Amino acid sequence: MFIDEVVIKVIAGAGGDGCTAFRREKYIEMGGPYGGNGGHGASIKFVVDTGLHTLIDLHYKKLIKGEKGENGLGKNMHGKGMDDVIIKVPQGTVIKDMDTDLIIADMKNPHDEVIVAKGGRGGRGNTAFKTQSNPCPTFSENGEPGETKVLKIELKLLADVGLVGLPSVGKSTFLSKVSHAKPKIADYHFTTLSPNLGVCQTKDGRSFVMADLPGLIEGASEGLGLGHKFLRHIERCKVIAHIIDMSGIEGRNPYDDFVTINKELEDFSPKLIKKPMLVIANKMDIEESKKNLEEFKKKVDCEVLEISAIKSIGIDEVLTRLADIIDKTSDEPLYDDTEYLSHVLYKFEKTKPYTIEKIDDYYIIRGEELERLFKMTKFNSEEGMLRFAKKLRTMGIDDELEKMGAKEGDIVKILDFDFEYRK
Repeated sequence: MFIDEVVIKVIAGAGGDGCTAFRREKYIEMGGPYGGNGGHGASIKFVVDTGLHTLIDLHYKKLIKGEKGENGLGKNMHGKGMDDVIIKVPQGTVIKDMDTDLIIADMKNPHDEVIVAKGGRGGRGNTAFKTQSNPCPTFSENGEPGETKVLKIELKLLADVGLVGLPSVGKSTFLSKVSHAKPKIADYHFTTLSPNLGVCQTKDGRSFVMADLPGLIEGASEGLGLGHKFLRHIERCKVIAHIIDMSGIEGRNPYDDFVTINKELEDFSPKLIKKPMLVIANKMDIEESKKNLEEFKKKVDCEVLEISAIKSIGIDEVLTRLADIIDKTSDEPLYDDTEYLSHVLYKFEKTKPYTIEKIDDYYIIRGEELERLFKMTKFNSEEGMLRFAKKLRTMGIDDELEKMGAKEGDIVKILDFDFEYRK
């Protein structure tokens, strides 16, 4: 089964909790804090495996979770960090963050790997908070939560040449003649149900990869037929080879076929229509083809080569010409820098790491940094609560609440927890 698109949820492991412990040994006075740190949680890492050619393994995994780091223990024993969860994907896989609609990684190289969700760091034990002014802290931290993301995983095949055309124009026959690929060939439409790859070699020893894509029809870019599922695979191709049935035996006009396919390519992505294109006039062994070709050339301004795929006529000339175009065409990035999550430009001015919204009698505080601090705070010790309150004051939240008219006893909400406001 050829699967080239899946949506999955990944949850990296949380860090282990820090430990609150004290040294109590017979001949050691004032032993002090003795709690170890928690271990880091498992990250989710995607790695290219050149032996894979489909996303079928991920198709059955709707949720991928990393393990939580081990908690710290007494005697300053740190918790064990968890190994990353390795997910193998085919070369050419694109990973997109569904929340931001930005690209996390385009894994087009054989040894690419990327961490898509980072595991949380371990919480610090009370030993880590020891200072001259506080030699015996009585609090520690919870582990940091791991990142949670919803990802769209797409496979975009790596091929130098993409064969496009309406159904039954001879794309699969042509690929079978120029490579060792064995696509299904039959005398009905939509014989090809998934892309086929073949390695082609010219007489002078040059080689390149060709992809035979399922037949496009009018409206493919909007979801009609099978072609809409596979148009993405043309995006990586250096050259588009447009195969046209020049005989017209299907009752279609060759020029109309050419216009139809080009419109679908442009509607799917304007970049596609700008790629180098070679028109391959197929079925030239049929009597009507010569006359149709003359009329076709009068209407188009692009290079046209004649072949008969079924009789292997003109095949070598087409391969040589395709290799020449590939040699002259440089690789272009599939995405602009602005489409990558890692290249998003942030403003330099200082912005508040939180927002406060008043709804009825509640003051609701939100913010990634604040919520992380909240989750890592242990509220079972007075010292831990005081530290959290001090952090809020340092962030300016107390002053902001006062400006908004908060009074003693008003309810302040962080996540699912309610607090009373105190000056």
